[in-house]
Amino acid sequence: MRIGSFYNSDNSLEFCVWAPLQEKMALKVVFPSGEQRIPMQKDSQGYWRVVLQRPGEKGVRYQYELANSLLRPDPASSFQPDGVHGPSEAINHGRFIWSDGNWKNLPLEEMVIYELHVGTFTPEGTFQGVISRLDELLDLGINTIELMPVAAFPGERNWGYDGTYPFSVQRSYGGPQGLKELVSACHNKAIAVILDVVYNHLGPEGNYLAEFAPYFTDKYCTAWGKAINFDGAHSRQVRNFFVENALYWLEQYHIDALRLDAVHGIFDKSKKHILAEISETTQDLSRRLGKDHYLIAESDLNDSKIIRPRSQGGYGIDAQWCDDFHHALHALLTRERIGYYHDFRDISQLEKSYRKGFVYDGIYSKFRKAKHGNSASDLPGSKFIVFSQNHDQVGNRIFGERLSQLVNFEALKVAAAAVFVSSYIPMIFMGEEYAEDSPFYYFVSHSDQDLIKAVHAGRKNEFKSFIRDKEPADPQEISAFLDSKLKWERRSQGKHAVMLRFYRRMIELKKQMPALAVSERRNLKTEIFQKQKCLVLLRGYAENRIIAVFNFSPKQANISVDPQGEAWRRVIDSAEEQWLGPGSISPLVVEAAQKISLKPFSFVMYSL
Repeated sequence: MRIGSFYNSDNSLEFCVWAPLQEKMALKVVFPSGEQRIPMQKDSQGYWRVVLQRPGEKGVRYQYELANSLLRPDPASSFQPDGVHGPSEAINHGRFIWSDGNWKNLPLEEMVIYELHVGTFTPEGTFQGVISRLDELLDLGINTIELMPVAAFPGERNWGYDGTYPFSVQRSYGGPQGLKELVSACHNKAIAVILDVVYNHLGPEGNYLAEFAPYFTDKYCTAWGKAINFDGAHSRQVRNFFVENALYWLEQYHIDALRLDAVHGIFDKSKKHILAEISETTQDLSRRLGKDHYLIAESDLNDSKIIRPRSQGGYGIDAQWCDDFHHALHALLTRERIGYYHDFRDISQLEKSYRKGFVYDGIYSKFRKAKHGNSASDLPGSKFIVFSQNHDQVGNRIFGERLSQLVNFEALKVAAAAVFVSSYIPMIFMGEEYAEDSPFYYFVSHSDQDLIKAVHAGRKNEFKSFIRDKEPADPQEISAFLDSKLKWERRSQGKHAVMLRFYRRMIELKKQMPALAVSERRNLKTEIFQKQKCLVLLRGYAENRIIAVFNFSPKQANISVDPQGEAWRRVIDSAEEQWLGPGSISPLVVEAAQKISLKPFSFVMYSL
C-alpha cells in the first residue's frame, strides 16, 4: 500500500495516510495562491485518501487535520522544509533526471565501505559537500559510501538516530534534491551508496505518529523509546509503513543497500518476521528493476538466523556488522576491559573471529552472565562487515575518542592491516584513513528544553563511573558538533599523510591480490603464538597465497614460519621507514622454516 503524497502518471497528486482510530480527517493544503481544506475518505483498512487533479508542479505544502482539529505533518512526509513541526511538502520524484542509467551496483563482496556523517564529513555539512570529496575517496580506493541516517530530525545537527520522519530527507543536508544529486554523482563514479535506516524506534521530538495510529507498543522496551508495533493489533499496516519505507529509498533515491540499525531492538513474534518480509520485498524489487539491492544488519545478538537465507529458516539479510571482530581487535590494541570488552582478553578470540565471524557463538559470556550467540562458521565471509572503528564505537565513548587517541601510530597501522587481510567486507570510519585525532561526539539540537535537560542528564548518568575531573561534551552545545568535523587539511600533513598512503596501499592490496579479494574462508589457516601475542594468517586463492603476521605486543617478537620450501617475498611491513616505522627487521624473502622478527605492534605480509 503506497502511503504519503505521490504524483500519479496523470500528474494528479494523491495523499494517503493511515489513521484507523480517527473519526474524520481533512487535508489542509497550502498552494502558492492560498490555502484549501479538503475532507478525506476512509477505507476499510483505516487509510484516508484524497486526490488533487491539478495541484501544480511544485511547492505544495500540506498538513492533516485530525478529529480534534490538531494540524500534523504527514507521518510518511517526503520533506519537512520548515523542520519536524512544520507542514510537509509533496515531492514529484519523477521530475528528477537521473544520469546513472547504466549503474547496476557492485557485488557485495567487492565493496570497500566508507562510513560517513554528512554534517561533519565536510565544512559545508551537506550532500554537495560530500560530492566535492568523492574524488579523494576514489583515490583512496573507496568504492562504497555508507551514510549515517538522513531522515528528518529536530534542528540542524544530529547523528540521525533521533529521526522522526523516516521518508523525509533532512533539510540542512540539502533535502531530497541534494540526496539524489549525491547518489547520481556516486554512481557516475562507480561508487555504491548504503543508507542507514532506523526501524527500531523513532526520536522523541516531532514524533506525532501515535496521534494517527497504534504505531507503537508497550509489550516491549527499547533503550531509545517505545518499540514499534510489528506484531500486535493493527500491526499489518505498521509493517506496511516500514516495508514501503525500505522500497522508497531503494526505488525513488536509487540507494544500493540499506543498513538496518540495531535490529536487536526490533521485536516481532509474527510467523514471518518483519526483517524477512523486508528482505523478500527487496529481492522482488531487485528482480523487477534488474539491479541488486542489499540489506545489512547491525545486531548484538550474534544470531546467524538474521543472515541465513529464508530457504533455511533465516531472515535473508545479506550481511551484518561483526562487532566481535572489532571488540577482539580493540581490546588487543588498547588493553581495555570495561563493559563488553571484559569478554575480550585473549589473542585467540581475534583468531576465532577470523575463522568463524562470531566469537560468542553459544559459549558463556562473562559480561552478559549467560551463553550468547550461535554459530555462523558455515556462512561465507561476505556475510560479515568488519572494522576497527565506526560511529558507535567512537561516538559512544565518554569523550568521543578515536582509536588514534588511544593507541600509538604503529598500532593504528596494525588495526588497518587486520581489517584488510580478513576474508570479510572491510569498512572504515571517516577520518580513520589519515589518523584523524579530533573527537567524534554525540550531538543533538533539540528545541524542547525538558528534552535537552534529559539528554544531558542521561549522558552524564550513563558515564558517571568514568567521569573524574573532566566533564563530557554537552550534546546540545554546537561545539560538540563543530569539534567533530573532519580536519581535511591534515590529510596532507606529516604522519596523517603517511597513514593515508598506508591505507591506500592496504586497499590496493585487498583489491589486487586474489588471496585477499576473495571472501572465502575455506583456504584460511591460522596459528597463534600466545606468549608473544602474535598471530599468523595464511590465505590462498587460485595461484596466489599470502602469509600475514601480526605482533600485538609492545615488545619485539621472533616467531617461526614454514613456507614449505617455496620462496615467499615480502609485500609490506608496517615497520618500514616509508610508513614512519622504526625500521623493518623482517626478511625480504622467506624460503625455509625460519624465524621472522617483528617490531612491537607491527604487521608484515609475504606472498607467492
